[in-house]
Amino acid sequence: VFLGSLSVVTICGNLLVIISIIYFKQLHTPTNYLILSLAVADLLVGVLVFPFSMAFTVTSCWYHEDFFCKIRDSFDVSLCSSSILNLCCISIDRYYAVCQPLTYRSKINVHVTVIMSLVSWGIAVLIGIIIIFAGTSQGTCEEQCSVDVVIANTVGPVFSFYLPAIIMLSIYFKIFLVAQKQVSSIQAAKSGASVSKMERKATKTLATVMGVFLLCLTPFFLRIV
Repeated sequence: VFLGSLSVVTICGNLLVIISIIYFKQLHTPTNYLILSLAVADLLVGVLVFPFSMAFTVTSCWYHEDFFCKIRDSFDVSLCSSSILNLCCISIDRYYAVCQPLTYRSKINVHVTVIMSLVSWGIAVLIGIIIIFAGTSQGTCEEQCSVDVVIANTVGPVFSFYLPAIIMLSIYFKIFLVAQKQVSSIQAAKSGASVSKMERKATKTLATVMGVFLLCLTPFFLRIV
């Protein structure tokens, strides 16, 4: 019941984000395209990962099925990796928006964000393919369904979690320092202050999402290494 409810909330919430960005033209911005990519990844988690988890919870003897274990772990790791990498791309976008506002539009445009999203999805899909073709199922009726892949369990977490996490934390710390310096300088310019406040508000919101996301995933990646 819990997983089913969580799946419905995940699907509906991210579907709302996707429809809003696609439907409203004023939301067609580079930042929102990155958020769209993130929402697609999270939507697929609700559609593909949760149903497998529910099935394995109810019928433990599915753990004998090597194919299902690989597919479930492939979707799980690749989609989570895609979410993390998309969050990393969003943090880069926020860095240029807050720290280099004069050059933001020239450096971060639609083409750049599309490339960033494609690279994120490419790395995530590659990790998923490695799990399917190189993994060895360790699942039994009595044990948890898992797939043992040396590359995915060592190099994978580094490139899909630890490295992006370090980059995001470093970027948001830099944004925080720059935002503090901007507080005194923008008070004289009201219009500039409003723009800066809008960017900082968006950055705080995304930083909060990133913080909660990392808080939830850190125990998992610490366990598999």
